[in-house]
Order: sequence, then structure tokens, then C-alpha cells
Amino acid sequence: MKIPFLILVFILGSTPAISAQNQVEKNIEMYTATWDNIINKRQIDQINNQNFDENVVMLTSPENIVGIADFKAYYQNFLTGFSDITFDIIDVFGQGNKIVKHWRFNGKHTGDFFGIPPTGNLVDVEGVTLVKMKNGRIAQEQDFMDNMAFMQQLGLVSDPGNMEVIANLYKSFQAGDIPGVLQRMDPDIVWNEAEGNKYAAGNPYIGPDAVLNGVFARIGAEHEYFKLEDVQLHEMHNNQVLATLRYDGKWKDGEKYNVQAAHLWTLNNGKITGFQQYVDTKTIAETNTKK
Repeated sequence: MKIPFLILVFILGSTPAISAQNQVEKNIEMYTATWDNIINKRQIDQINNQNFDENVVMLTSPENIVGIADFKAYYQNFLTGFSDITFDIIDVFGQGNKIVKHWRFNGKHTGDFFGIPPTGNLVDVEGVTLVKMKNGRIAQEQDFMDNMAFMQQLGLVSDPGNMEVIANLYKSFQAGDIPGVLQRMDPDIVWNEAEGNKYAAGNPYIGPDAVLNGVFARIGAEHEYFKLEDVQLHEMHNNQVLATLRYDGKWKDGEKYNVQAAHLWTLNNGKITGFQQYVDTKTIAETNTKK
């Protein structure tokens, strides 16, 4: 049987395109499987010359990472630094020898990560990787992600919104809006009064209700007035904010006092997770005739 000329031309002309598409699909299958093994299954030895070109390059600043040994050493930091890892490829597509990968990385920072001691912080970041393949192996990668968000989640760079959270908390307190203060607290907040303060007997107060009943309600019941003065906020690393201020108060069963104080606040994702008070407890105790 003779094949019509036009059909023959179509078949022969389509063969290279079909072959190229098959190679793209093979590259994607190999690439996704390799990174699943490396990250999720923690098989760092999958970074080898079977899966990666011997001169594989990671484009990064300030200096590129070149070669299988350095590539492997780089990613070992993620496996050493994080536990409970999940690495999901949200989307992936390719054309020719190029692949684009949209990914998401979750983990808990429980080990040394590029020299950074473990913080116990959870990270959840997304990014995109541009990939070049060569002869069915990974030859080049370049990652794009929000490094600032990553550093904030690790606690190396504080969330710029922390200062606003604490500033608004003090505004609520000064206005007598205690519900407004409590709503800024994490459900598991750990609150500690200064050692020597009469309210420190309940340390640590866990949760907003404990803070309300063990500290705020008692301050209100035992004082004629209690005000905060000269509040100044200082941004710290590791998602902490330091407040320096003065307490101006008068006991119902005692005298007036005006003392220096400092509050160290710890935050996570816009919520206050920790509080530590520092204050002149001697003066406060001496002015309270009902101990």
C-alpha cells in the first residue's frame, strides 16, 4: 500500500517534534524524582554524576557553586539544618533543555544551618527554580525566593510589622482596652513578671486568660491608678522588641511610685508569644503596705 505523499511529509516532519517533547517529559520526570529523593527522602547521595552534570552550576550571589561536590555540600546544610521537611513541587514545565519549577519548602530548624545554630523555628517558603538540562542530567540551577521572609521565619531578621503590633498594644493598654491587648497575644503566650514582683508568684502565665486574671485584673483591683509613661520601642533581632518605659502608679493600700521598667516581647507571625518584665521591684514593694 502506498502512503499518500502529504501524509508521509506530515509524519516525517512531526517526528523531531514528538522526539523533543518526549525528551522534555523525560527530563521533567527525572528532575522531579531526583529532588524528591534528595529532600523528602534525605538521599543526599542522589547528587551524583548520574543525575547531575559533573560541572553543574548553581547561579547564586556572591559566588556561583560549581561541581557536584560543592553542590552536594550546599544542600547538605538543608538536611542537617531542618527536620520534618516537606518539599512539594507545585508546578513544573519545560521547553527544550529548560525546566521551570515552582516549589514549596516546609521544615523545622533543629540543626546547624550554614553555621546558624538551631532556633526551633518553623519555615514555610515558596520559590521558583530555573533549570538547564544537558544530556538528560541537571546542568544548571538558579533559585528565586523571598530571602527576607525566609530570614524572618528563622528569626535572623525581625518582621517589620512587630514594632507596629507592640505600639498598638501599648495604645490599647493606655486607652483601657484590655480586650485589644489580649487579642494581640498568641493562645500559648508565655508571660513572666520580674523576679521579686508580687505577681511573679504565678510565673509563667500561659495564655491570655492567665495573663488577664493573674496580672491585669490584680493590677486593676489593687491600684487607684496605674499608667505607663515614656514608652520607647527598640527593634531587636530574632523577632523581639524591647520597650523601655516608666510605671506611674498608686496602691490602694499604699503609696505612689514612679519607676523604670523594661519589657522584652517575642513575636511570631504577628502574634506575641513571649513577655519578660524587668522593673525596680524594690521600690514597688516598699510603697505597697499590703504585701
